[in-house]
Amino acid sequence: MRLLARREHAAHELRRKLIAKGFPEPLVEAAVARVRAEGWQSDARYAEALVRTRVEAGYGPLRIEQELARQGVTPELRAAALAPFEGEWRARAEAARRRRFGAAPPKDFRERARQARFLQYRGFAPGLVRAVVGDGAEAEEWNE
Repeated sequence: MRLLARREHAAHELRRKLIAKGFPEPLVEAAVARVRAEGWQSDARYAEALVRTRVEAGYGPLRIEQELARQGVTPELRAAALAPFEGEWRARAEAARRRRFGAAPPKDFRERARQARFLQYRGFAPGLVRAVVGDGAEAEEWNE
């Protein structure tokens, strides 16, 4: 109960933490089943809370979905938690780029590559990253 009082946890994460504290696996399974039945633990609530905090921190959908998958959240719950942000990812990627590198666009290929790596690490799709930092068509201008 103390773990759930602090923040939302995925059922998988809750099991892992309780087993790490030395509780026997059958007891852990029973406890997790009970807290789920009582409504004290919900993977859907966990997914929504995690998505909201990661989006506000400037992370993209690929990284967030990967983190949810690691915590044992089903693909359906992952998709449902990410759905409210559909159509916002470009603006969020641009905001993350601006926050890290400033408003000016990248000056040259090296800077564009650096910004692209940052956004890809943050979990934005490669096509979206190219749209945000430039696709290289203007690279000739940068070399002049």
